[in-house]
Amino acid sequence: MLAETKTLDSALAAHEAVYRAIRRRIMHGQIEPGQALTLRGIGEQYGVSMTPAREAVRRLAAEGALSISTSGRVSTPELRAERIEELAAVRALIEPELASRALPRVYPALVDRLQAINGTIAEVVAKGDAVGYIRANLDFHRTLYLRAQAPAILAMAETVWLQLGPTMRKLYGKLQRTEVPHQHRLILSALRAGDEPGLRLAVRADVTRGLRLLIA
Repeated sequence: MLAETKTLDSALAAHEAVYRAIRRRIMHGQIEPGQALTLRGIGEQYGVSMTPAREAVRRLAAEGALSISTSGRVSTPELRAERIEELAAVRALIEPELASRALPRVYPALVDRLQAINGTIAEVVAKGDAVGYIRANLDFHRTLYLRAQAPAILAMAETVWLQLGPTMRKLYGKLQRTEVPHQHRLILSALRAGDEPGLRLAVRADVTRGLRLLIA
């Protein structure tokens, strides 16, 4: 019985590790829209058997991060304009609310931390590093939203980020960024001033403006 329990625990740990690793790659735009994944390839890449690979894929498919065709082909979804617009609208609803809830708990050191992340964004933009940009940009938002102390709402936001990950990689190429998003500066200014309406407006503009370029 003890041996069976250890085996089960090991399988669950392998599944969780693979799930989290692929989830990060998708969310950070390391996998292109429509890119195919195979269970064998996942198993070889992460050194696991087919079972943990299959469970991780099923879990990510349930979150909308992967698509599984009727033939069993696994890939990241290629979002249509209507879906991008829908997800942008969800971000516009959820993220200003998270920022608003965070505002009363914002302290100077947090604003300094957000400013430092903006510095990282500037560095990766200068390098043309799309994945680094997406990762740092999400870190900026997550760092602020954690102060909202609203884990259910944050989980919803992260699910949307996950579904948009490959699309954000595509968007980065279209934006051709040369500097930190202007809205980030507006967010920081609103946080320093305790300006809740201004904060909501800046966050809403930041999370939707780029995505709307893909559906224009």
